[in-house]
Amino acid sequence: MSARTALPTAAALGLVGAGGFDPWSIPFATVLSVAGLLWLARRLDDASRRLVVGCGLIYGLVFLGVLIWWMNAVSAGAYVALVLAEAVFFGVVMLALRSVLRLRAWPLWAAAVWVAGEWARSSFPFNGLPWGRIGHTAIDTPIESYARLIGISGTSAIMVLLAAAVMTIVEQGQRVRGVVAIAGLTVVGLMLPVGLVGSAGTRQVALVQGDTPGDFQSWPRGAIFALHAEETARFADRLDRGEASQPDMVLWPENATDTDPTADPRASQLISDLSARIGAPILVGGIFNGPTPTTAYNAGVVWDASGPGERYVKRRPVPYGEYVPFRDTLGAMVPAFDREIPRDMLAGDRVGTLDIGDTRIGATICYDIAYDDVVRDAVNDGAQVIVVQTSNAAFTSTAQPEQQWDISRLRAIETGRWVLVPSTNGISGVVDAHGDAVQRSPLNVPATLEVEVPLASGRTPAAVTAAPLEYSLVTLALLGWVLGARRGRTTREH
Repeated sequence: MSARTALPTAAALGLVGAGGFDPWSIPFATVLSVAGLLWLARRLDDASRRLVVGCGLIYGLVFLGVLIWWMNAVSAGAYVALVLAEAVFFGVVMLALRSVLRLRAWPLWAAAVWVAGEWARSSFPFNGLPWGRIGHTAIDTPIESYARLIGISGTSAIMVLLAAAVMTIVEQGQRVRGVVAIAGLTVVGLMLPVGLVGSAGTRQVALVQGDTPGDFQSWPRGAIFALHAEETARFADRLDRGEASQPDMVLWPENATDTDPTADPRASQLISDLSARIGAPILVGGIFNGPTPTTAYNAGVVWDASGPGERYVKRRPVPYGEYVPFRDTLGAMVPAFDREIPRDMLAGDRVGTLDIGDTRIGATICYDIAYDDVVRDAVNDGAQVIVVQTSNAAFTSTAQPEQQWDISRLRAIETGRWVLVPSTNGISGVVDAHGDAVQRSPLNVPATLEVEVPLASGRTPAAVTAAPLEYSLVTLALLGWVLGARRGRTTREH
């Protein structure tokens, strides 16, 4: 196949792949996209490495360019840089796919290669970008139940196997074999029980959405805190009138305090007074001062009538969004970094489990929810419910909040735990252990959600199998690449 045909085909496949995610959420679109990419890789068996890598790059550029278009809301430069950097991984994956398609049992090898590519781009550079994994598109399909058994990486592998079955039908006309594979994987997914772990009682929870004041780039300092305090006070009024249920805890979103309340006596006293009035601790999300004037923490702090207590610091701050790598060099080259990100957010180093009364929550902050180890560590440390404090205010009217919401729903299935999402202006909501939305707040208005949440004990199979399976698939991918490349050289020599 010539470059004139292969490159536009790769671009079209990248566009189809993005169609599996919000705002379109076309079921199995990404599976069809990967099936097409496998077909293309087969057609390029004798092509130059440059063309193979080029097809992967073009696929990645279009796929990611559409998928994370919402990054432009923050910075067009960051958007372009991120798409370019992450597209490189697809170029490497395409080269590896061409090699493993030469092997027997190639669908298994291809699934391993795809998972390895997702692992790599979720890990490097810096914190990586665990966004746009094919396993994320399993939500609301029969395949979503695999997340409970083998985690999101394993679910990605299953979906690549489905893609291989489709490719087999298209390329080889082996309809019986392909249809049987698709039907078998789907039926197994339907039969898997979802979210079945032990019960540990229930808790009454209130989620506060304070909203944000206008355009995110012009928020008056302290205005976001005031809005969340006011909405919490309105909830306390309803509680006084008997119009609300007594909560065991109140959850504020990420950045609900845009000043450090531990350094502001008036803010500190106000939060303590609200907690005392409600009769429950408040999980306060905010930006807290770091050890130096140029550092800070994005954290959630358990706050009661006596003041602040345990805190969780975001483990995966966003490079060039919350901190600037190589600031000394880049700050001089791009002055906007120092102006728009004056302080570097420091990463937390502890597991996100917090005890609120007699309840242990698994705390995550925004993008944390997309990282397997952050969620898995919390569950393994006894988290009974997952909390996602988030602020999507910068991404209003984009696909980002819905994409993150779908990841949160899949985490509920994977962990067998309810997931609670307090957001500054939406999407605030509650997800049950089956991944179904129990409540969602309106967007861009102050609101408080009240829900009785079942607590979970024990672990789903995914908590045990997901990490070893992922590492095994990454190892298998490297082995397959070597074996496939060797077979290709041998074939050319003869």
